[in-house]
Amino acid sequence: MQSSQSIPVEQHPFGLPMGTVRGFMSVLICSFFWILLLYPWEVPPPVPLAHFFLLTLVFLSFASHPIQEVRASSFLPWLMRLIFVGGSFVVLFYSLYNDPNRLSAQLTPNAEEIQQWPTFLACLAGGFGSMLLLRSIFGRDHNFFMTIRAWIGVLAVLLLMAETLFQLAILPSMSDKPSQEAMKIWEGLLIAIVAAYFGARA
Repeated sequence: MQSSQSIPVEQHPFGLPMGTVRGFMSVLICSFFWILLLYPWEVPPPVPLAHFFLLTLVFLSFASHPIQEVRASSFLPWLMRLIFVGGSFVVLFYSLYNDPNRLSAQLTPNAEEIQQWPTFLACLAGGFGSMLLLRSIFGRDHNFFMTIRAWIGVLAVLLLMAETLFQLAILPSMSDKPSQEAMKIWEGLLIAIVAAYFGARA
C-alpha cells in the first residue's frame, strides 16, 4: 500500500494571489516617480535619495521571481506588473520627449543627501535580513510569522501612501520644513519597513 503525503500549501498574505501585495507596493513606489515627473512644478524637486533604495526593492523582486512562479501567477499579480513596468516606460519616454533636461535633473539625487546612503543601505539590509532570519527560525507557515508578515505589509502600504502625500502635497507648502536629520529618520524607517515585507516574501 502506497501512502501519499500532502505537501503543505503556503498561505499568501490576505488570501490574495502570490505577488499581489508586492506588486501593489511596487506600483506605489513607482507612482511616486510618475507624479514627480508628470506634475507641472514651477521648480521641479529632485527625487529623495530614499526612493532610489525603494526602487531597488522593486527591481530585485521583479528580477528574482522564478520562471515557474511567474508562469503560475494569477491575473492580479500580472496586472500589477503590467502597471508598474508599463507605466514606468510610458512616463520615462514622455518625460524624455517633453523635457530631457528636467528628467535628468529630477532623477539626480540631491547632493546634500548622498552622505546618507550608508544609513539607508543599513536600513534596507536590516529590514530585509531581519525578516529572512525570522522566517528561517519559525518557517513560512508558522502563525506567528504570518501574523508579523501581514502587519508589516499593512504598515508598509500605509507608510508608502503617507510618504507620497507628505513629499508631494504637504512638504512643498510648508514654510518651516523638517530638518534633514528628521527626514533621514523618517525615510530610514520607511525603507526598513518596506524592505522587511519584501524580505518576508523573498
